[in-house]
Amino acid sequence: MAAPAGGACREEPICGEPELGKRKISAGERPDAGKRLKEDPGEEVNKKPPKRKVVLLLAYSGKGYHGMQRNVGSSQFKTIEDELVKALVKAKCIPENHGDDMRKMSFQRCARTDKGVSAAGQIVSLKLWLIDDLLDNVNAHLPAGIKILGLKRVTGRFNSKNTCDARTYFYMLPTFSFAHKDYDRQNIEYRLSSDTLSHVNRLLASYKGTHNFHNFTSGKGPRDPSAKRYIIEMYCEEPFVRQGMEFAVLKVKGQSFMMHQIRKMIGLVIAIVRGYAAESIMVRSWGEEKVDVPKAPGLGLVLDTVHFEKYNNRFGNDGVHQALEWQDIEDQIMGFKEDHIYPTIIKTEIEEQSMANWLSTLPIHDFSATASGVQINQNHIKKVTEDLDEGSDGGDSD
Repeated sequence: MAAPAGGACREEPICGEPELGKRKISAGERPDAGKRLKEDPGEEVNKKPPKRKVVLLLAYSGKGYHGMQRNVGSSQFKTIEDELVKALVKAKCIPENHGDDMRKMSFQRCARTDKGVSAAGQIVSLKLWLIDDLLDNVNAHLPAGIKILGLKRVTGRFNSKNTCDARTYFYMLPTFSFAHKDYDRQNIEYRLSSDTLSHVNRLLASYKGTHNFHNFTSGKGPRDPSAKRYIIEMYCEEPFVRQGMEFAVLKVKGQSFMMHQIRKMIGLVIAIVRGYAAESIMVRSWGEEKVDVPKAPGLGLVLDTVHFEKYNNRFGNDGVHQALEWQDIEDQIMGFKEDHIYPTIIKTEIEEQSMANWLSTLPIHDFSATASGVQINQNHIKKVTEDLDEGSDGGDSD
């Protein structure tokens, strides 16, 4: 049939009155145009604003948690990220479905801390809604042992793991760990002498620079390039007394660390200072042969600071973003250590004696064993010490 004069058209019921009449709609006219014009004018107002890329400075006591990293779909092991995601959802900083797929909010942790390991300066990057009083609202939904201390805007491509230049951990231990096995007191009455402290610091300083740490982790051979790590500094601070027991804090700053690396670095120094191993074992441990390196307990290990010098130099003063420095909240960081991290380490050490029990296993190690002897000995040591293990280092870059 030919189209009527004036161009092609069709007939359609009048909107809302299909039985009362019809009007002609020209070709190309959108039949839903009227509906679009009648959308709720308040709809735009109620829409959520776009999410923004930020970093959160996170502090937590790791005791009772199976590490930092969340295992989506598994409720068997409670992690720090489980608590964080739940709090972000309850505070309406992220949609609920982002908790099931953390990639939707571009979530990235700076370092993986494992079972029992605490943090005073962990950083995570993610996209979220910048609600009013964000820190207070999220912290209200977090347990007392986990707290967000700071928030800063970062570039859209910022990745807290890959952008990090270095990480500083500290390890808090009772100073009787350095008592000589033959004649020093092996209990809470022990006090670290200045000579022993100097000896400890001389050994710790030997780790500075680039070394092959294949003997300080698992699953890496002596020729694996990734076993080489750069240590910027490592030292022991002056000791202090808490609840009648003397403690000391060892600090280590490096570009990145492998699983168990820090605990084994400390374990080997303890073995030398206590008289179980010769100092020459340190150089030998960086060579290709297999060396039996003891692994100190996980209780005292804490992620202290993460460093972003290159990022800060490029974006910290661009007028839009903020340098990832936290001097303005140092009092809060120290307060969290004093309220949650130090007391947990001290209380657990006194009640469970994790260091004292671990020290009793040092005579089992054979620090002069051949490669095959090391393997046999390590299998035996694993059976003896597996019940003493409180956790492990974070494998930052693996």
